[in-house]
Amino acid sequence: MPILTVLAALTALVLLAATTGLAVRHRQRTRLRRASRLTGPDAVDEGRFVEIGGVPQWLRLRGEHRDNPVLLVVHGGPGSPYSLFTPRLRAWERYFTVVQWDRRGSGRTLGRTRPAPGELTFERMVDDGVEVAEFLRRHLGQERIVLLAGSMGTIVGLPMALRRPDLFSAYVTTDVYVDLVANETEGRRLTLEQARTAGRRGAVRALERLDEDPTRWTVRDWGVRMQHAMALGPTRRDPMTGLIAPLLLTNPEYTLRDAWTWLRGFAATRDAMFEQFMRWDARALGDTLEVPFVLVQGASDGVTLTGPALAHAASLHTPSTRVVQVPGAGHFCAFTHPEPFLEALLAHVPRVPEAA
Repeated sequence: MPILTVLAALTALVLLAATTGLAVRHRQRTRLRRASRLTGPDAVDEGRFVEIGGVPQWLRLRGEHRDNPVLLVVHGGPGSPYSLFTPRLRAWERYFTVVQWDRRGSGRTLGRTRPAPGELTFERMVDDGVEVAEFLRRHLGQERIVLLAGSMGTIVGLPMALRRPDLFSAYVTTDVYVDLVANETEGRRLTLEQARTAGRRGAVRALERLDEDPTRWTVRDWGVRMQHAMALGPTRRDPMTGLIAPLLLTNPEYTLRDAWTWLRGFAATRDAMFEQFMRWDARALGDTLEVPFVLVQGASDGVTLTGPALAHAASLHTPSTRVVQVPGAGHFCAFTHPEPFLEALLAHVPRVPEAA
């Protein structure tokens, strides 16, 4: 998300606080806390820093029964932890122990430890992810876990699954980046077409100013395309102000300081890793994956384009490949449409208990 969108989120936080008041915020957070409560004797409800790659990194583990499959979530951004969305995933916790991991440079991990120069690399995060998976196997006593990677988390998740298939019972992916340069080339064209159709003159002017070759873009240029692609998605609402900002304000586990750290980490990590993620091409890693592969993609995703994601899934040699398109969903489909996403997990992830 671009600098302007981060500023918009900060503005939204201030406006929401001003218009709803601290008392209303308190009531909303209390309601969400009650709705998300885990009370069973076998429930898993842990928030902890674990030494990963030599630094303390934040893990949030939640689920109704510790014998359920473990679902490790690898967030996007590359610095936007999905732990923010925990209140929207309460139904998932009936069937999985859901583990949210704030990677180095992001979220609560950033709040505890600033990354040293040179640490913010995808290679380092893949190493960290393998270490997290190994910790979870030991800690929860399970031989293999389910890996779920979204958006720029796929740049971490796919190499994890390729490197250590012995750790994972399935690789689930969503909001998929395949070839980032190709994605942005076609994405600019499609977003410009949508802006013209919708009569968004400001968006048209901004997109027309972008070079047709994304390899010449700055991080600000990339942010412009991202901002308008999200705003022109199927909901016609920017996820930052319509989804993320309200949760930053009302998530019962987030203080206002946590919200600020989330935004600060998002912006800093995006800027530091821009040249790295613009070089990403998943096809360079080969076409063989030794674990079951599940793609759950918004059918109308204009950010991480759905067409290339489907083509990449079809090209892979795996023990099994399952593809689900979520109708009416764009980017962040796991969090805008958590119920259909859960249905896809229950239907296609191996060894998942049947829904009651």
